[in-house]
Amino acid sequence: MDIIFLHNLKVDAVIGIWDWERKIRQTVEIDLDMAADIRKAAESDDVADTLNYKLVAKRVQSFVAESEFQLVETLAERIAGIVTGEFGVPWVRVRVNKPGAIRGARDVGVLIERGDRTDKG
Repeated sequence: MDIIFLHNLKVDAVIGIWDWERKIRQTVEIDLDMAADIRKAAESDDVADTLNYKLVAKRVQSFVAESEFQLVETLAERIAGIVTGEFGVPWVRVRVNKPGAIRGARDVGVLIERGDRTDKG
């Protein structure tokens, strides 16, 4: 299985459980690792034959910017659903980081995997 990745995608969103968090936008950082078979694209050298990560990035950025979830868990699950459902990705690893959420910790968030990681090629 090949993996196309998109790391450190930063988006401002309403995210959090506290009243003050519901009134501001906070930056979340998103990493995506997406299963793909890149052999056809490598042979043709044509973007039409691969997962267009620019389109994935734009869709995820738009979704996150418009979202107002309380939990990063919910946000991660919805992102995974978009990537697998709308882009036909059979397996995705989604990491959502909410920097500064815990005093003394640089990073805090969730890491989920959805779909089938088995290489069928």
